[in-house]
Amino acid sequence: MIDRLDAALRFQQEALGLRAERQSVIASNIAHADTPGYKARDFDFAGTLAQTVERGRAADGLSLSATSARHMPAQAPARDNVDLQWRVPLQSSADGNTVEMDTERVAFADNTVHFESGLAVVNSKIKTMLAAVQP
Repeated sequence: MIDRLDAALRFQQEALGLRAERQSVIASNIAHADTPGYKARDFDFAGTLAQTVERGRAADGLSLSATSARHMPAQAPARDNVDLQWRVPLQSSADGNTVEMDTERVAFADNTVHFESGLAVVNSKIKTMLAAVQP
């Protein structure tokens, strides 16, 4: 039963985890907007999500140790599989910084909207499952 619940929410779990990781990367870019020589980074969300889903659960997790025989086996997601790439600036700057605040703001807002819609989907699925099991 737990496997079915996990399978029903696996894709959204992976997508939300990658969205959170991307939000962190974009926030780091924004924080370093005035750092001379800083190179803005990002990653291809769709490609990384496709790789994560294709690889499946067994390959991308850390095994957790159980302290009791009654504990269920579990894995924690590993986020080291994100391939960060340098963002190519539209305009060069004199100090070598490639962070463009307009681009970062748009990426941050877009990622936030997608994260919130992903949460809404997860909430909807959970409510549907709860309605199915209640008498």
